[in-house]
Order: sequence, then C-alpha cells, then structure tokens
Amino acid sequence: MEKQMTQNEPLWRVWVDTRRRIVSFHEEEGCQLLEFRSREMFLSCVDQYTGMQYRYQ
Repeated sequence: MEKQMTQNEPLWRVWVDTRRRIVSFHEEEGCQLLEFRSREMFLSCVDQYTGMQYRYQ
C-alpha cells in the first residue's frame, strides 16, 4: 500500500489489472490506478477484490 499526504489528507493507492486479476500496492505497468482519501473506502475496495479472488502483490 502506498500512502501519501495531500493537503493534510491521507491518500491510499492501488493499481488493478482486471485481465490478470491482480491488485498491486505499487505502480504497475498496464494497471488502472485507484486512489482513496478515505481509509474505509480503501479497505472496502480491497475487501471486494478479495471476495473476487484477486491476487495481491
């Protein structure tokens, strides 16, 4: 998980490859970037991909 501070708000990022069913916590070529300013939304997204049996790297 990459976390950055932006105007005093945390920013969580994941990169998603729907073809290979992979969620990456670092920048990955060919993956779609998803950004979250809410920890709850970030965890909800991760939980959804887990439910769809995506792999994490």
